Amino acid sequence: MDRSGVAFGTSGARGLVSAMTDEVCYTYTRGFLQYLEREGEIQRGGRVAVAGDLRSSTPRILRAVMKAIADHGSVPENGGRVPTPAVALYGFAQKIPSIMVTGSHIPDDRNGIKFYRPKSELLKRDEPGMKEQVVELPPDFDENGATLQSAQRVDPAVLGDIERRYVQRYFAAFGAGALQGARIGLFEHSAVGRDLFFEVLTGLGAKVTRLGRSEAFIPVDTEAIRPEDVASAARWASEHQFDTIVSTDGDSDRPLVSDEHGKWLRGDVAGIVTAKFLGATFVATPVSCNTAVEKSGAFQRVVRTRIGSPYVIEAMNGALGGSDRVVGYEANGGFLTASDFSLAAGPLPALPTRDAFLVPLAVLLSARAQRTTISRLLASLPQRFTASDRLEDFPTALSKERLGALAQGGPKAIAAAFPAFGGVTDVSTVDGLRVTFASEEVVHLRASGNAPELRCYTEASSEARATELNEEALAVLRGWR
Repeated sequence: MDRSGVAFGTSGARGLVSAMTDEVCYTYTRGFLQYLEREGEIQRGGRVAVAGDLRSSTPRILRAVMKAIADHGSVPENGGRVPTPAVALYGFAQKIPSIMVTGSHIPDDRNGIKFYRPKSELLKRDEPGMKEQVVELPPDFDENGATLQSAQRVDPAVLGDIERRYVQRYFAAFGAGALQGARIGLFEHSAVGRDLFFEVLTGLGAKVTRLGRSEAFIPVDTEAIRPEDVASAARWASEHQFDTIVSTDGDSDRPLVSDEHGKWLRGDVAGIVTAKFLGATFVATPVSCNTAVEKSGAFQRVVRTRIGSPYVIEAMNGALGGSDRVVGYEANGGFLTASDFSLAAGPLPALPTRDAFLVPLAVLLSARAQRTTISRLLASLPQRFTASDRLEDFPTALSKERLGALAQGGPKAIAAAFPAFGGVTDVSTVDGLRVTFASEEVVHLRASGNAPELRCYTEASSEARATELNEEALAVLRGWR
């Protein structure tokens, strides 16, 4: 870990493709399997599901991962190129580990490996056990970490059941005619789930127009949407008169969904609509998501967590065992279900990892149920808007020092630091420093977990004011250097 530059954390192992040699990827995979074996979750000889995204480096890394599984004495089941939630769903159903080779939304010169236990994602409490594994490497790699030709294994045949199970999940829950008459644009770019999403949408009865397909990898980030994707969606909506445009990020676990004008929804707003559609009673969501979820009054309990899906999952797990219908969502659009739900056509089993196909379906069907457009549906929610930005090259130690001093000083010190923002009514230190002012405007500050950056999230009653508030807060923060 220290020498390779391939770090391990919430999203698994990630790094530059040049650093993710066969030897490094093999070692991480063997360490993961050894950890599960030590924890009594697997035995040698069992199966491990594996899949990957459409990055140029993914086939090579997949081979290194499957070699590590076979050398461990286990059996790799090759899902081919399928969405992250598809391989996770298969692993959970079979009660076997699963591994996804993906860098999610980061550029093509980087990649990653995401690991799933037989019943859940790896959580924060698993990280120490992973990091302390000692892996004995075979003499199968050259001085650059590439697998020697004599040590290479033949890839197992692709197991079609992994993608079929995922597609059938939506047909079973929603029914063949659920989207009859809907006009949908599918922004395909280089998302690994693009063909399966087309199959699901058309199978549910929608008329689907395929847009923007690319054979080169495009780093689409659902939380920081590229200006060209904003412009393209508006143009496509005007040209085709769609009800919505939908898409996903590269590994198809985080959704993008637009209104009828091609305006992309923020992930935390889409999460509220999806939770309401399912009839959830308990919602876990990070502190960075906007407060419309509480103000809507639609849910019996809302629990705020630190940023990251492992924290959302831990909060959901804590709510299981009672009568609650439990979900979680993130600002990036990731939506997770910890409970089984019953929809119009049939059951929707729990999938406690990000599920990109569910959110666009829920948003569109919610609008259709009310015989309205998506933009009008959103207008019926409490009007809260968020903005975010960051100060780069801001030392992490300095961020923590400044935020710690404000938290210790309390509302009086915070009001003094932000004199133009008014009185302070609430302070949360769940993840950084989140301050609610008497105006109900929110400023949330936190040090980045993976870069020397100070992040700033703001919330207000209009989009323009949220942006203005963010700029005002950043002006104060620049004086902290």
